[in-house]
Amino acid sequence: MVSYIQAPPTAHPGAPSPIKATGRTLNWGVVSTGRIVGRVIADLQSLEDANVMAVSSRSEKRARAFADEHDIEWAYGSHDAMFAEPEIDAVYIGTPHGQHFEIAMSALKSGKHVVCEKSLTVNADEARALVAEAHERELFLMEAVWSRFTPAFGRALDILESGELGEPSWVQADLGFLAPYDPTWRLYDPAAGGGALLDMGVYPLTWAIGAFGFPTSVQASCDLNEDGVDIQTAITLGYSGVRHAQLMVSLTSSPTKEARIACTNGWLGTNAPLHNPTKLFIHPADGPARTEVFEPVGENFTFEFREATRCIQQGLNESPTMPWEHSINTMAIFDGIRHQLGIRYPNDLVAR
Repeated sequence: MVSYIQAPPTAHPGAPSPIKATGRTLNWGVVSTGRIVGRVIADLQSLEDANVMAVSSRSEKRARAFADEHDIEWAYGSHDAMFAEPEIDAVYIGTPHGQHFEIAMSALKSGKHVVCEKSLTVNADEARALVAEAHERELFLMEAVWSRFTPAFGRALDILESGELGEPSWVQADLGFLAPYDPTWRLYDPAAGGGALLDMGVYPLTWAIGAFGFPTSVQASCDLNEDGVDIQTAITLGYSGVRHAQLMVSLTSSPTKEARIACTNGWLGTNAPLHNPTKLFIHPADGPARTEVFEPVGENFTFEFREATRCIQQGLNESPTMPWEHSINTMAIFDGIRHQLGIRYPNDLVAR
């Protein structure tokens, strides 16, 4: 089997801890004081060659409180003010999807390397514009799909590529949680890129891409709420040959949150959650089943930050594990799904 996603160096067995330095220390700024940044920050700070020196928010008061809580020196009530600080090398963006394009573009124009949460943007046109800017300025840009960088995912790719289980035939993956309706919450706000698809879709899709690459056909169905965001979406991906993927994301239920890849000589599955599994279940058709266990490092965001740091230190503009083409192709898939389902966001009305 061809490997469609290249695992980073730290995902391989026997690799040094992702905490260990791989070069010069980088000064980081973080954008937003929201929940995801609160989860991620400790993993970034754990890197020996990362110095998180600044945080920005639309509220200087919130930024200062976050900075004090996480032992960060500088706090800004403006993202652009933080980007203007010459000592900052790179920024991590953890705002809602609808804000990613404007903030990431501003950071790139200010000469900063950018690691931006998934989904990278709201649509493919925005993703192409960010990539063009990063390319022109010779800056690093990476979508932070943390699943791709973890040892469990890398090991799954190795098992599939080894041929032990034969050729992959279908992928089944689901992700979701019960999200009580709140029109002010980003998950239900069209301006924020709300809905199950952009919030969770990349994770089940990552397992399909890992097994088959990008699809030749995409079909989807969904339930839309009164705000025009998808609260549950089913996706079927088609490929040449006998290969299919069935993906589900939901804000209305709590599913298995697992991925399973069926092959011609057995199958491979994950425990929950599929975006950060700690176990792989391998079931060869002609041999005993086994379970492989993976100990997390922090919350496992550490691996994506090690890869970003390594790439910046080595002068790379994109990560081989999360190349720009994959981010653009992913957004194009989501654009096609949204077109099928009639989902439109304010960002779609702006020419990029």
